[in-house]
Amino acid sequence: MDSNIKGMVFDIKRFSMHDGPGIRSTLFTKGCPLRCPWCQNPEGLEKRLRLWYFENKCIRCESCVKSCPNGAITVNDNAEGPFILIDHAKCNNISDMNTRDTFVGDSLQCEVCVKGCPSKALTFDGRIMTVSQVVEALMKDKEFYDTSDGGVTISGGEPLMQHEFNYEVLRTLKEKGIHTTIETSLYADNEIIEKFIDVVDLFITDIKIFDEETHQKTIGVSNKLIKGNFEFLAKKGVKLLVRIPLIPGYTVENDNLANIAEYVKSVREDICIELINYNPLPVGKYRIMNKEYEFNKDIQPFSDKQMNEFRKIISDKGIKVIKE
Repeated sequence: MDSNIKGMVFDIKRFSMHDGPGIRSTLFTKGCPLRCPWCQNPEGLEKRLRLWYFENKCIRCESCVKSCPNGAITVNDNAEGPFILIDHAKCNNISDMNTRDTFVGDSLQCEVCVKGCPSKALTFDGRIMTVSQVVEALMKDKEFYDTSDGGVTISGGEPLMQHEFNYEVLRTLKEKGIHTTIETSLYADNEIIEKFIDVVDLFITDIKIFDEETHQKTIGVSNKLIKGNFEFLAKKGVKLLVRIPLIPGYTVENDNLANIAEYVKSVREDICIELINYNPLPVGKYRIMNKEYEFNKDIQPFSDKQMNEFRKIISDKGIKVIKE
Protein backbone atom coordinates (compact mmCIF):
# COMPACT_ATOMS: atom_id res chain seq x y z
CA MET A 1 0.00 0.00 0.00
CA ASP A 2 1.23 3.47 -0.87
CA SER A 3 -0.11 4.85 2.39
CA ASN A 4 1.26 8.33 1.79
CA ILE A 5 -0.87 9.15 -1.25
CA LYS A 6 -3.07 12.09 -0.33
CA GLY A 7 -6.63 12.77 -1.33
CA MET A 8 -9.26 15.44 -0.76
CA VAL A 9 -12.09 14.09 1.38
CA PHE A 10 -15.24 16.07 2.17
CA ASP A 11 -17.09 13.57 4.33
CA ILE A 12 -17.09 10.11 5.86
CA LYS A 13 -20.64 8.99 6.57
CA ARG A 14 -20.93 6.10 9.02
CA PHE A 15 -23.78 3.61 9.41
CA SER A 16 -25.11 4.18 5.91
CA MET A 17 -27.88 1.85 4.75
CA HIS A 18 -28.38 3.08 1.19
CA ASP A 19 -24.97 2.92 -0.47
CA GLY A 20 -24.73 -0.83 -0.96
CA PRO A 21 -25.50 -3.99 1.02
CA GLY A 22 -25.49 -4.10 4.82
CA ILE A 23 -24.20 -1.42 7.17
CA ARG A 24 -21.57 0.67 5.42
CA SER A 25 -19.29 3.63 5.78
CA THR A 26 -19.25 5.96 2.77
CA LEU A 27 -16.18 7.97 1.87
CA PHE A 28 -16.89 11.12 -0.16
CA THR A 29 -14.01 12.54 -2.22
CA LYS A 30 -13.87 15.81 -4.13
CA GLY A 31 -13.93 16.49 -7.84
CA CYS A 32 -16.52 15.80 -10.55
CA PRO A 33 -16.51 16.35 -14.35
CA LEU A 34 -20.33 16.46 -14.52
CA ARG A 35 -22.49 19.48 -13.73
CA CYS A 36 -25.91 18.12 -12.85
CA PRO A 37 -28.26 21.03 -11.96
CA TRP A 38 -29.67 18.93 -9.08
CA CYS A 39 -26.30 17.92 -7.56
CA GLN A 40 -26.79 16.62 -4.02
CA ASN A 41 -23.18 17.27 -3.00
CA PRO A 42 -22.11 20.58 -4.60
CA GLU A 43 -19.14 20.76 -2.22
CA GLY A 44 -17.78 17.73 -4.09
CA LEU A 45 -17.70 19.35 -7.52
CA GLU A 46 -14.34 21.10 -7.30
CA LYS A 47 -11.10 19.26 -6.66
CA ARG A 48 -9.87 21.86 -4.22
CA LEU A 49 -10.77 23.01 -0.73
CA ARG A 50 -13.10 25.97 -0.31
CA LEU A 51 -14.20 28.06 2.64
CA TRP A 52 -17.72 27.58 3.95
CA TYR A 53 -19.55 30.30 5.84
CA PHE A 54 -22.30 29.36 8.31
CA GLU A 55 -24.31 32.52 8.75
CA ASN A 56 -26.32 31.13 11.66
CA LYS A 57 -23.10 30.84 13.70
CA CYS A 58 -21.73 34.27 12.76
CA ILE A 59 -21.60 36.90 15.53
CA ARG A 60 -20.64 39.64 13.02
CA CYS A 61 -17.38 40.52 14.71
CA GLU A 62 -15.69 40.91 11.29
CA SER A 63 -12.46 39.35 12.58
CA CYS A 64 -12.23 37.28 9.39
CA VAL A 65 -12.46 40.41 7.23
CA LYS A 66 -9.67 42.09 9.17
CA SER A 67 -7.41 39.03 9.27
CA CYS A 68 -7.54 37.88 5.63
CA PRO A 69 -4.19 38.75 3.99
CA ASN A 70 -5.65 38.68 0.47
CA GLY A 71 -8.83 40.66 0.96
CA ALA A 72 -10.90 37.64 0.00
CA ILE A 73 -13.48 38.18 2.73
CA THR A 74 -15.77 41.20 2.78
CA VAL A 75 -18.96 42.36 4.45
CA ASN A 76 -22.02 42.22 2.21
CA ASP A 77 -23.37 45.75 1.76
CA ASN A 78 -26.62 44.37 0.34
CA ALA A 79 -29.34 43.81 2.91
CA GLU A 80 -30.19 40.54 1.20
CA GLY A 81 -27.90 37.55 1.20
CA PRO A 82 -25.25 36.44 3.72
CA PHE A 83 -23.47 38.93 5.99
CA ILE A 84 -20.04 37.74 4.84
CA LEU A 85 -18.96 37.26 1.21
CA ILE A 86 -15.98 35.10 0.15
CA ASP A 87 -14.09 35.70 -3.09
CA HIS A 88 -12.80 32.19 -3.72
CA ALA A 89 -10.55 33.38 -6.54
CA LYS A 90 -8.57 35.42 -4.02
CA CYS A 91 -8.64 32.85 -1.22
CA ASN A 92 -5.23 31.26 -0.78
CA ASN A 93 -6.32 28.31 1.36
CA ILE A 94 -4.76 25.56 -0.76
CA SER A 95 -3.13 24.87 -4.11
CA ASP A 96 -5.12 22.97 -6.68
CA MET A 97 -4.46 19.33 -7.36
CA ASN A 98 -2.82 18.61 -10.68
CA THR A 99 -4.11 16.09 -13.23
CA ARG A 100 -2.66 13.19 -11.24
CA ASP A 101 -3.63 12.53 -7.66
CA THR A 102 -0.83 14.57 -6.15
CA PHE A 103 -0.84 18.06 -4.72
CA VAL A 104 1.01 21.13 -5.81
CA GLY A 105 0.84 22.12 -2.16
CA ASP A 106 0.55 19.43 0.49
CA SER A 107 -0.94 21.48 3.28
CA LEU A 108 -3.14 24.44 3.94
CA GLN A 109 -1.34 27.64 3.08
CA CYS A 110 -3.59 29.95 5.07
CA GLU A 111 -5.99 29.17 7.90
CA VAL A 112 -5.97 32.60 9.52
CA CYS A 113 -9.70 33.29 9.15
CA VAL A 114 -10.75 29.81 10.27
CA LYS A 115 -8.48 29.76 13.30
CA GLY A 116 -9.44 33.31 14.25
CA CYS A 117 -13.21 32.92 14.00
CA PRO A 118 -14.49 32.80 17.62
CA SER A 119 -17.89 31.30 16.66
CA LYS A 120 -16.58 28.70 14.17
CA ALA A 121 -18.68 30.24 11.41
CA LEU A 122 -15.90 29.61 8.90
CA THR A 123 -14.65 26.14 8.02
CA PHE A 124 -13.30 24.24 5.05
CA ASP A 125 -15.53 22.02 2.92
CA GLY A 126 -13.08 19.13 3.14
CA ARG A 127 -9.71 17.97 4.36
CA ILE A 128 -6.56 16.37 3.03
CA MET A 129 -6.07 12.79 4.19
CA THR A 130 -3.61 10.03 3.39
CA VAL A 131 -4.67 6.54 2.36
CA SER A 132 -3.58 5.17 5.72
CA GLN A 133 -5.58 7.81 7.62
CA VAL A 134 -8.71 7.02 5.62
CA VAL A 135 -8.34 3.26 5.99
CA GLU A 136 -7.76 3.62 9.72
CA ALA A 137 -10.96 5.65 10.07
CA LEU A 138 -13.01 3.22 7.97
CA MET A 139 -11.75 0.12 9.76
CA LYS A 140 -13.16 1.38 13.06
CA ASP A 141 -16.54 0.02 11.95
CA LYS A 142 -15.30 -3.39 10.79
CA GLU A 143 -17.44 -5.16 13.40
CA PHE A 144 -20.58 -3.64 11.86
CA TYR A 145 -19.50 -4.61 8.35
CA ASP A 146 -18.86 -8.19 9.44
CA THR A 147 -22.15 -8.66 11.28
CA SER A 148 -24.32 -7.12 8.54
CA ASP A 149 -22.51 -8.24 5.37
CA GLY A 150 -21.74 -4.57 4.84
CA GLY A 151 -18.58 -2.74 3.92
CA VAL A 152 -17.24 0.51 2.49
CA THR A 153 -18.54 2.63 -0.37
CA ILE A 154 -16.63 5.41 -2.10
CA SER A 155 -18.73 8.22 -3.53
CA GLY A 156 -18.32 11.89 -4.36
CA GLY A 157 -18.12 13.99 -6.39
CA GLU A 158 -16.83 11.47 -8.84
CA PRO A 159 -14.38 9.03 -7.17
CA LEU A 160 -12.55 8.39 -10.43
CA MET A 161 -11.38 12.01 -10.45
CA GLN A 162 -9.01 10.96 -7.65
CA HIS A 163 -8.48 7.50 -9.05
CA GLU A 164 -4.99 6.84 -7.68
CA PHE A 165 -5.99 7.75 -4.14
CA ASN A 166 -9.31 5.89 -4.21
CA TYR A 167 -7.79 2.84 -5.88
CA GLU A 168 -5.27 2.51 -3.05
CA VAL A 169 -8.02 2.89 -0.44
CA LEU A 170 -10.12 0.17 -2.06
CA ARG A 171 -7.18 -2.15 -2.67
CA THR A 172 -6.14 -1.91 0.98
CA LEU A 173 -9.68 -2.55 2.18
CA LYS A 174 -9.98 -5.60 -0.09
CA GLU A 175 -6.75 -6.98 1.38
CA LYS A 176 -8.39 -6.62 4.80
CA GLY A 177 -11.45 -8.59 3.66
CA ILE A 178 -13.85 -5.63 3.42
CA HIS A 179 -16.67 -5.58 0.84
CA THR A 180 -16.12 -2.63 -1.49
CA THR A 181 -18.52 -0.53 -3.54
CA ILE A 182 -17.99 2.52 -5.72
CA GLU A 183 -20.64 5.02 -6.77
CA THR A 184 -19.50 6.41 -10.11
CA SER A 185 -20.84 8.15 -13.18
CA LEU A 186 -18.36 6.06 -15.24
CA TYR A 187 -17.23 9.25 -16.93
CA ALA A 188 -13.53 8.36 -17.06
CA ASP A 189 -10.97 6.80 -19.36
CA ASN A 190 -11.55 3.09 -19.91
CA GLU A 191 -8.07 2.29 -18.57
CA ILE A 192 -9.05 3.78 -15.22
CA ILE A 193 -12.33 1.86 -15.15
CA GLU A 194 -10.56 -1.41 -15.91
CA LYS A 195 -8.05 -0.89 -13.11
CA PHE A 196 -10.84 -0.83 -10.52
CA ILE A 197 -12.42 -4.16 -11.48
CA ASP A 198 -10.18 -6.20 -9.18
CA VAL A 199 -10.75 -3.98 -6.12
CA VAL A 200 -14.51 -3.31 -6.37
CA ASP A 201 -17.22 -5.84 -5.47
CA LEU A 202 -20.13 -3.69 -6.65
CA PHE A 203 -20.30 -0.82 -9.13
CA ILE A 204 -23.24 1.54 -8.57
CA THR A 205 -23.71 3.89 -11.50
CA ASP A 206 -26.26 6.54 -12.36
CA ILE A 207 -27.81 6.58 -15.80
CA LYS A 208 -29.63 9.87 -15.62
CA ILE A 209 -30.65 10.84 -19.14
CA PHE A 210 -30.67 8.38 -22.04
CA ASP A 211 -30.75 10.77 -25.00
CA GLU A 212 -27.21 11.93 -25.80
CA GLU A 213 -28.10 15.44 -26.96
CA THR A 214 -30.25 16.09 -23.89
CA HIS A 215 -27.53 14.65 -21.64
CA GLN A 216 -24.93 16.96 -23.18
CA LYS A 217 -27.17 20.00 -22.85
CA THR A 218 -28.24 19.27 -19.28
CA ILE A 219 -25.13 17.80 -17.65
CA GLY A 220 -22.40 19.30 -19.79
CA VAL A 221 -20.91 16.10 -21.21
CA SER A 222 -21.90 13.42 -23.71
CA ASN A 223 -23.05 10.07 -22.34
CA LYS A 224 -21.19 8.05 -25.02
CA LEU A 225 -18.23 7.44 -22.71
CA ILE A 226 -20.56 6.50 -19.85
CA LYS A 227 -22.45 3.98 -21.97
CA GLY A 228 -19.23 2.57 -23.39
CA ASN A 229 -17.77 1.97 -19.93
CA PHE A 230 -21.06 0.52 -18.69
CA GLU A 231 -21.11 -1.98 -21.56
CA PHE A 232 -17.45 -2.80 -20.93
CA LEU A 233 -18.07 -3.62 -17.27
CA ALA A 234 -21.17 -5.63 -18.11
CA LYS A 235 -19.19 -7.80 -20.53
CA LYS A 236 -16.56 -8.32 -17.83
CA GLY A 237 -19.28 -9.87 -15.66
CA VAL A 238 -18.86 -7.47 -12.75
CA LYS A 239 -21.75 -6.82 -10.36
CA LEU A 240 -23.60 -3.67 -11.41
CA LEU A 241 -26.51 -1.66 -10.05
CA VAL A 242 -28.04 1.19 -12.06
CA ARG A 243 -29.61 4.12 -10.27
CA ILE A 244 -31.90 6.70 -11.84
CA PRO A 245 -32.34 9.90 -9.80
CA LEU A 246 -35.91 11.13 -10.23
CA ILE A 247 -35.55 14.84 -10.94
CA PRO A 248 -38.62 16.94 -11.83
CA GLY A 249 -38.29 18.45 -15.28
CA TYR A 250 -35.25 16.37 -16.20
CA THR A 251 -35.22 12.62 -15.67
CA VAL A 252 -38.87 12.03 -14.78
CA GLU A 253 -40.11 11.43 -18.29
CA ASN A 254 -41.80 8.14 -19.14
CA ASP A 255 -39.79 7.78 -22.35
CA ASN A 256 -36.52 8.45 -20.53
CA LEU A 257 -37.24 5.81 -17.88
CA ALA A 258 -38.41 3.29 -20.46
CA ASN A 259 -35.42 3.90 -22.74
CA ILE A 260 -32.97 3.43 -19.87
CA ALA A 261 -34.68 0.18 -18.84
CA GLU A 262 -34.61 -1.16 -22.41
CA TYR A 263 -30.96 -0.20 -22.75
CA VAL A 264 -29.94 -1.89 -19.48
CA LYS A 265 -31.78 -5.07 -20.46
CA SER A 266 -30.08 -5.07 -23.87
CA VAL A 267 -26.68 -4.82 -22.18
CA ARG A 268 -27.27 -7.52 -19.55
CA GLU A 269 -30.61 -8.79 -18.29
CA ASP A 270 -29.56 -9.50 -14.70
CA ILE A 271 -28.65 -5.87 -13.90
CA CYS A 272 -31.14 -4.27 -11.49
CA ILE A 273 -32.35 -0.67 -11.43
CA GLU A 274 -33.04 1.47 -8.36
CA LEU A 275 -35.08 4.67 -8.55
CA ILE A 276 -33.90 7.45 -6.23
CA ASN A 277 -36.63 9.83 -5.10
CA TYR A 278 -36.10 13.57 -5.45
CA ASN A 279 -34.37 15.04 -2.39
CA PRO A 280 -34.79 18.80 -1.71
CA LEU A 281 -32.30 18.88 1.18
CA PRO A 282 -29.24 20.25 -0.75
CA VAL A 283 -30.78 23.74 -0.83
CA GLY A 284 -29.04 24.49 2.48
CA LYS A 285 -25.65 23.61 1.04
CA TYR A 286 -26.17 25.94 -1.92
CA ARG A 287 -26.95 28.82 0.42
CA ILE A 288 -23.80 28.16 2.44
CA MET A 289 -21.81 28.19 -0.80
CA ASN A 290 -23.60 31.37 -1.94
CA LYS A 291 -24.82 29.55 -5.05
CA GLU A 292 -28.22 29.55 -6.70
CA TYR A 293 -30.25 26.34 -6.43
CA GLU A 294 -32.40 25.88 -9.49
CA PHE A 295 -35.30 24.05 -7.89
CA ASN A 296 -38.20 25.69 -6.10
CA LYS A 297 -38.13 24.91 -2.38
CA ASP A 298 -41.79 23.92 -2.61
CA ILE A 299 -41.04 20.93 -4.88
CA GLN A 300 -41.54 17.82 -2.78
CA PRO A 301 -40.38 14.21 -3.12
CA PHE A 302 -42.67 11.93 -5.10
CA SER A 303 -45.41 10.03 -3.27
CA ASP A 304 -45.36 6.26 -2.80
CA LYS A 305 -48.03 5.98 -5.49
CA GLN A 306 -45.95 7.96 -7.97
CA MET A 307 -42.82 5.96 -7.12
CA ASN A 308 -44.67 2.73 -7.77
CA GLU A 309 -45.87 4.07 -11.13
CA PHE A 310 -42.28 4.88 -12.09
CA ARG A 311 -41.11 1.45 -10.95
CA LYS A 312 -43.78 -0.19 -13.10
CA ILE A 313 -42.38 1.54 -16.19
CA ILE A 314 -39.06 -0.16 -15.45
CA SER A 315 -40.42 -3.57 -14.47
CA ASP A 316 -42.66 -3.68 -17.56
CA LYS A 317 -39.44 -3.77 -19.60
CA GLY A 318 -38.36 -6.94 -17.82
CA ILE A 319 -35.88 -5.35 -15.39
CA LYS A 320 -35.92 -6.03 -11.65
CA VAL A 321 -36.44 -2.87 -9.60
CA ILE A 322 -34.73 -2.49 -6.23
CA LYS A 323 -36.51 -0.32 -3.67
CA GLU A 324 -34.53 2.24 -1.65
